[in-house]
Amino acid sequence: MAVRHLLGLADMPAAAINEFLENALPMKQIISRDIKKVPTLRGKTVITLFYEPSTRTRMSFELAAKYLSADTVNVSASASSTSKGESLADTARTVAALGADLVVLRHPCAGAPHLLARLVEVPVVNAGDGMHEHPTQALLDLFTLRERRPDLEGLKLVIIGDILHSRVARSNIWCLPRFGVDVHVAAPPTLVPAGLAALGVTVHDRPEDALPGAGAVMVLRLQRERQQEGLIPDVREYARLYALNSERLALARPDAYVMHPGPMNRGIEIAPDVADGACALITDQVTNGVAVRMAVLYLLMLGRGE
Repeated sequence: MAVRHLLGLADMPAAAINEFLENALPMKQIISRDIKKVPTLRGKTVITLFYEPSTRTRMSFELAAKYLSADTVNVSASASSTSKGESLADTARTVAALGADLVVLRHPCAGAPHLLARLVEVPVVNAGDGMHEHPTQALLDLFTLRERRPDLEGLKLVIIGDILHSRVARSNIWCLPRFGVDVHVAAPPTLVPAGLAALGVTVHDRPEDALPGAGAVMVLRLQRERQQEGLIPDVREYARLYALNSERLALARPDAYVMHPGPMNRGIEIAPDVADGACALITDQVTNGVAVRMAVLYLLMLGRGE
């Protein structure tokens, strides 16, 4: 494996992305067994440092490590010396001294995993850094789409929601077009980052303009914890104009997939009947997240041919 860390997808070669996904296939077979355990990473230790709340991502990494027989140490900001003022650099030195074999980091500051990677000798995985990237989420999204449609060339994917604050959107926008996906976004102009069109993304103000011909729709939640006041009139108005409901979904292709990285705010960005509909791949994304993260841990710690 030529990649030392998984910090982001903006500059990652397509061949490296493919290697992660190819290795996720046998990992998914493992988690479908009655006994979900292989000795691949026995004797290895994975430390997860989560400075932001998380359910899916944190559990997914923990299960990925346990299914591969690695030992895990889970650290949250509230229960660590960070609450006493310890810097990320000092935490990194502690992690290195404890003999970790890989560190998973989620941090509210963009670039924090890059800093950590310069301070420790072991692989670092970015589990989300501020509004910057969430590379394993984009990998699992790509894996989920390719399960249903191996050739993604020409697939129109529409991302609806809070693009400005979404690290998921950024990682997908940097990743998916390299595999032939035609990415469109629909959001209020105040929730679209400047210069997005220059990345080859088609930007729409209204979902109704973006959805015709879409083969997949990815819905993002409003990240009100990151938003400044005044970006939207109010949540009820946003839901009326941008929520993915059955009427809006009908504008897409009849077989269009519905995706959501979670957590979902039902009734705000997505209607319950759409979230639970036959075309929804949301639970598939959760399952595939474990398989993809197993592949990431395996390749970064053992590499090719082990």
